[in-house]
Amino acid sequence: MKRDVRKVLDRHEAAGRRFEAAGIGSFVREEGEGDPIVLMHGVPVSSLLYRKVLTELAARGLHGIAFDLPGLGLAERPAEFDYSWSGLAAWTGAAIDELGIDRCHLVVHDIGGPIGFEWAIRNPQRVRSLTALNTLVDATTFHRPWPMHPFSIRGVGELWLRSMMRLPFRKIYYLAGIGDRTAVSAAEVDAHHSLLKRDDSGRAFLRIMRGFELSEAKERFFFEGLAERPYPAQVVWGENDRMLDAKRMSEVQRALGVEQATLLPAKHFLQEDQPAAVAAAIASLAA
Repeated sequence: MKRDVRKVLDRHEAAGRRFEAAGIGSFVREEGEGDPIVLMHGVPVSSLLYRKVLTELAARGLHGIAFDLPGLGLAERPAEFDYSWSGLAAWTGAAIDELGIDRCHLVVHDIGGPIGFEWAIRNPQRVRSLTALNTLVDATTFHRPWPMHPFSIRGVGELWLRSMMRLPFRKIYYLAGIGDRTAVSAAEVDAHHSLLKRDDSGRAFLRIMRGFELSEAKERFFFEGLAERPYPAQVVWGENDRMLDAKRMSEVQRALGVEQATLLPAKHFLQEDQPAAVAAAIASLAA
């Protein structure tokens, strides 16, 4: 099994390149030509989550771009960094600039939503469309899902992270995240685990989990800013998500003024088992 995981990781690294933004090294995968599509990941994953979507976007004549946020994947994990949503949004802007992206179609998922929303609100002229996948915007009422909540508690989070060995991680990933388990091998799931822990054993990830800005001011910023956007938006949702449920979806729809969401037969990580449908929705809005 370790050999299979290593193959997944080697293929992942070979498919992308290193870059630096705001003094922090990271990793980006790009595929295809055409209009740029920036794909924002959340936790506890990385750009690896979009590996299949990138190929599907390329087949549709689009240029998919997925990079790792600091503290996750193959990005650096500096101790002195602001791992809050605002800090990660500021770094995202630096990364987009460094990658030479002028205007893009933006796709967000999980906490990549609040991070991407903030960048989009501050840079509306640079966004051509916005696709929200199983994410959140209601910062005052949001509660971390049960597998993620312990990470936010000091002391408990460290113990929970140490207990999150490969097999428990795999079980939770399949249970909460994957609708069609045949679409994702155990080696691929284990690769996500390896990229989470890496050389700091996941300590930067803990700081991200404790950097959620769950306040009325933040929610008001999201709702007011997104209401004024000059570009189209859509909501695409894994309808069997146990992490972010229909209530979260309705709040995202309300913030974006989207009456009807596109529902897919998937759970939280719909990029894993519904990549073609996700890419088709992105391409349709981009067109």
